[in-house]
Parts: sequence; structure tokens; C-alpha cells
Amino acid sequence: MISGLAARFADSGPSIHVAPATNFTIGGVNITNSMLYGWIVCLALIIFFTYIARKVTVHPKGGVVQYVEAGVDFVTDLVVGAFDDKKIGRKYVPFFVTLFFFILFSNWAGLVPLVGDSLQIHGHPFLRPMTGDLNATLAMGLVTMILVYGASVKEVGGFGKYVRHFFIGSPFNPLYLVIGLIEMLTDLTRVLSLSLRLFLNVAIGEIVIAVFAYLGSIAAPITALPFTLLEMGVGALQAYIFVILAVNYLAISVNSAHAHNDLTEDDTPETIRATAEKATA
Repeated sequence: MISGLAARFADSGPSIHVAPATNFTIGGVNITNSMLYGWIVCLALIIFFTYIARKVTVHPKGGVVQYVEAGVDFVTDLVVGAFDDKKIGRKYVPFFVTLFFFILFSNWAGLVPLVGDSLQIHGHPFLRPMTGDLNATLAMGLVTMILVYGASVKEVGGFGKYVRHFFIGSPFNPLYLVIGLIEMLTDLTRVLSLSLRLFLNVAIGEIVIAVFAYLGSIAAPITALPFTLLEMGVGALQAYIFVILAVNYLAISVNSAHAHNDLTEDDTPETIRATAEKATA
């Protein structure tokens, strides 16, 4: 049996597509299959959430509205709960809610019929999920971290205070200086960690489904179904992980900077000495 499967894969094998392919060109700009599908998903989300917004009422409703409201509440609690100052967290809820639903629906959109090899043009899939394109996930990671850095600098009160939160002690101490520089270098790798994690999970899921669909031949819908359902869970999990990491990156810098400011302003050696003298008097 194993030799038969090996021979079958050697003869042709399943069709695997990782890199984006150009569908057509507009004004010298190549429009790839993942780019096109990303635009379609964006348009569908705008229409869908416009419809949902008109259906939302003070009293809870059933149907799809309640699931969207539950998702919004979940992300809202996630964002607000990460910050010591809840007012700061509420300001960034719209961005992270939008990011969560875009990633979620982009992941799930790659599992619907006519996406992938079922609909081809010029020998490649006409549509592919945007999150299955490393260029797209890199762009999402870059935009997210630019917002995180910009918001962090704004909330802590300046670039100098933001940089200061990387150092657990005086940066003039060689040990603290090295630790701080390593923390700053690690912080710069977060764009790659966010984008690669999302891309690899979606791309590997596509490959697994393609392999088992190929093995199933005419029974492909049956053999690929368990892995398609699994990928729905993975897609939701990856949307959650992307958002929770981005939220924590922002919250950690803001919370630690505020804590450091409180320490330097209220817990100086003079105030600590004065408090001690009062306690012993």
C-alpha cells in the first residue's frame, strides 16, 4: 500500500501552490490571486458588517447578529483587560476588532469552494486566501507593529520614555545596557514572528487539504473534510493569536512605561526616606 501511494505521488502528486501568482496586470501593477481575493473579502466584510450594524438593537437578537456581537465583546474584553488604564485600551478596540475579523474571515475564505485548484487561470489558482501569501502577512504584521510603536510612543509621553521601558535599570550600567539592547532587538523581530506564524499555519493547512484531496480522488470531499474542519479551528485560533500578541505588545510597553513613570516620580529616594521617617516617628 505504501509503495503504491509513493508511486502515485512520484507520477504526478498533488498540486501545491505557496507563492502568489499573477492573474492580470493593471497599469503595470501585477494583481495576484491572493491580492484579488483579499479585496473580495474586504468588500464582503464591509457589506456584511453594514448589514449587521443595522440589525443591532439594545435588546439582544438571535441569528448571526448574536455571534458577531459575541465576537466583538470577546475582542473588546481582550483588549481592555490587557491595559492597567482601561481608558487607553478602549481607544484601540476598533482597530483590533477589525483586525481579528479580517484575519478570521480571510482564513475561512480559503476553505470555500472555487478557491484554490478548483478554479484555475493560466495554470494556477484564480483565488487564494490572502493570509496564505507571505507578502500579505508581512504587510499586516508591519502595519500592526507600526500602530503598536506609534501608539506606545504617544501613550507613554514621548520616544525617550518608550525606549526607557526596555531597560530594567540605569542604561549606564553595562549589564542593564546589554539586556536593554537585546530587548530592543527582540522587539524588532515581532513583525516577522507575527507574519510567519500566520502565513505558515494557513499555507500548511492548504497543503494538507490538497494532499488528502489528491489521495481521495473522486472521494476528495470526504477525505479532505476532516482537515477542512480542522483548518476552520486553526483559522480562528490564528486570528486570536495574532490579535492577542499585538495587544500584549502594546499593553506591555504602555503599562511598564507608566509603572516606571510612577516609580521615578513618586518613589524617589527622598520620598522613600521621608515615608520611612514618618513610620518610625
